[in-house]
Amino acid sequence: LGTMTETVRPRDTAGDLLGRLAVSGAGLLAATLDGIETGELRAVPQPADGASHAPKLTVDDARVRWSDPALAVDRHIRSVTPAPGAWTTLGGERVKIGSARPAEDAPTDLGPGRISWDKRSFLVGTATVPMAIETIQPPGKKMMNALDWVRGARLDEAAVFE
Repeated sequence: LGTMTETVRPRDTAGDLLGRLAVSGAGLLAATLDGIETGELRAVPQPADGASHAPKLTVDDARVRWSDPALAVDRHIRSVTPAPGAWTTLGGERVKIGSARPAEDAPTDLGPGRISWDKRSFLVGTATVPMAIETIQPPGKKMMNALDWVRGARLDEAAVFE
């Protein structure tokens, strides 16, 4: 009692994991406090050796680096979702990326940050395979389906996320 393990699932975001940990952690806390009260458990300080402080993520930390491999971009986006929220820029304006996944089967080879779209997908290049962007939040708008956004955005063929 006093410890628990939670598996990080392949498509988990930080918010998904936090939600599960909040529920299971609350139960563990209640059981631990009950055990201390009854004398079955005793409080033991955490050893300082091996413990470290993780600084709070800032908005700047959430910027997507398209020059990284797709696996790293995918994990980065999920690690800052929902807060502070992954973002990039297009034409000097900040655009939030809601959800994305590596497009292993994408037929195109794009340079980092290069944008490509067709009727079925909205892709952004990385150092390896493109990322399929699923949801996006343009400036001043709500989070929306990325294909709906790109159809109405009238982007130039040479558009690049920076």
